[in-house]
Amino acid sequence: MDPDALVERHLKEVICRRLASRPVVVLTGPRTVGKSTLLIACARLQDVPVIDLDDVSVRRAADADPGHFATIPLEPVCIDEFQHVPEILSAIKAELNRDLRPGRFILTGSTRYSALPRLGQALTGRAHVMTIWPLSQGELSGHRETFLDAVLTDPESLLTSVPSRTSRAEYEAAMLAGGFPVALGMPESERGSWFRDFLSMVIERDVLEIRKVRQRHVLPVILRQLAARTSSTVNMADIAAAVGLEQRLVGDYVALLEAVFLTHRLEAFGRTLASKVARSPKIHLIDSGLAAHLLGITRRKLDRRDPATLTEFGRVVETFAVNELMKQAGWSEELVEFSHFRTRDQREVDLVIESQEGSVVGVEVKAKSSIEEKDFQGLRLLRERLGSSFVAGVLLNLGQQSFRHDDRLYVMPMDRLWTPVPAARPRTSAPPAGRP
Repeated sequence: MDPDALVERHLKEVICRRLASRPVVVLTGPRTVGKSTLLIACARLQDVPVIDLDDVSVRRAADADPGHFATIPLEPVCIDEFQHVPEILSAIKAELNRDLRPGRFILTGSTRYSALPRLGQALTGRAHVMTIWPLSQGELSGHRETFLDAVLTDPESLLTSVPSRTSRAEYEAAMLAGGFPVALGMPESERGSWFRDFLSMVIERDVLEIRKVRQRHVLPVILRQLAARTSSTVNMADIAAAVGLEQRLVGDYVALLEAVFLTHRLEAFGRTLASKVARSPKIHLIDSGLAAHLLGITRRKLDRRDPATLTEFGRVVETFAVNELMKQAGWSEELVEFSHFRTRDQREVDLVIESQEGSVVGVEVKAKSSIEEKDFQGLRLLRERLGSSFVAGVLLNLGQQSFRHDDRLYVMPMDRLWTPVPAARPRTSAPPAGRP
């Protein structure tokens, strides 16, 4: 994808809009996803400099006198990788105490804002924090996805009689590649080396900047354990037993990996559901390509159709779909919360999307092209419990057809997440028996 298209989307549609009403906009996300590119574009638009705290000399100067860098007269003040000098946030807070006008600061960071020490969270309540994800499939093809808005407001509009043209091989290629811009430009044979270097950089620099970890060699081991459990509820005791550490320490290390955007958690959906609902969060890797790398999944292994590899790939497929939808929330017209639903008797929904008004959509993800009635158990339960608040339940798979399966329950191909609906009459019910 042309990097300018990514810049334009966030710059014109999101960042400037937020900056018009907020004194500070904070762009956070994994390394190498384009945060600095966005910041440079914002700075050029306003004809202001960028303070790059990745530059050691600039970092030392800011560390010695953070107040000087918080009072630059050219606004917005653009600061890249603010987590290197957390004290600069306190200096910005002091400046905002004097002048709280909107549009004063744009910051980027590769550490979750909420994971910073208390000193580093000085701007809580005054900053709008945005997560910049790896590239979405729509971004890669040069258009803005609208699935999230459509499924919450008019799910029938997503149905079409035109079959999907995306093959399983194309799905597999997209999921193995992921969305990190640099990795996308590499052949698969070189991508593994890039992911190894990326992980080494994040763990050796960003993690240790948050906390001095004595057993740093354990972090990649724990990350691989999390990759093996991506899209699953995580039991810290199981991981602790696997790596030979105390459960409390493993929990701390998992939080560190989340703080530097290698993983993210999906909390359990509670609301008014019965007490049988499990409360454990799910863990997802931040990128399907990264997950596949850590699991050792390659095109060659998938072509062999080894059962163990296919099982692991099923987890990657779910992580891919969940991440694509969470990316869309960054520019959606709807304000939404994401969670997962699971009961103690294993009825579950992979992703629950709830709007600010209380409308709920359930999404179930399957790494196959066929459907079975049991695939809808969790969605049916969610529909039953929520009543009229339940807008739609969507089963995403790797098939070709989209149709209504039952009342407010739909089947759609995975690429409906990012491809515009073809101009054809909507299909409102399941295809005749015998058709795929």
